[in-house]
Amino acid sequence: MQYRELLWIFTQLPDNYVVLDTETTGLPDKNGLPDIVTLGLAIVEERNVANSLEFKVKPNKSISKEAQSVHGITDQQAEAFKPLKSQWQEISSILNGRLVVIHNASFDWPILLNQATQNSLEMPGISGIFCSQKAAFPWAQSMQLECSSRGPSLDTLTSALEVEDLRAKENGLHGARIDAVQTAQLVEAIRRKA
Repeated sequence: MQYRELLWIFTQLPDNYVVLDTETTGLPDKNGLPDIVTLGLAIVEERNVANSLEFKVKPNKSISKEAQSVHGITDQQAEAFKPLKSQWQEISSILNGRLVVIHNASFDWPILLNQATQNSLEMPGISGIFCSQKAAFPWAQSMQLECSSRGPSLDTLTSALEVEDLRAKENGLHGARIDAVQTAQLVEAIRRKA
């Protein structure tokens, strides 16, 4: 792979970690951070996805039209979801002690921290956060791939690395569990090539 030395950081990841992704009520705005609508976790053991889960979370904020067009979840559907507090013990136990990999950690992680604070939930002890988007940025730029100011999108890397596009099976809709699994598969594809 051309410029693979720019991906060396991926070779330093442990064999066991968890990938986290969220779908939210929208983007940060003058009213603060959005609420989580779904939270996906892909548990990676020995470099393979061993399990994946999705937690549907009842938000306090309305889902914006833009967010609904991304993930397809309406306010009416979200009204039936469970509060984060009632699902936190399982989420926390999965994250506890692990490295958490997130594609665009600067978006998802602050939202999770904010939701935990709002609900008076204790954050688990994790071993760190790894942003796959930022880590792939130098390589993506060298390959002249389309990048935002944060780095290459999940879709851009999926195409460039010829990894199976799991969103295609969902008519292009984003899903927290699907995107967590997609990220795990990308991270491992990059690690093999690096």
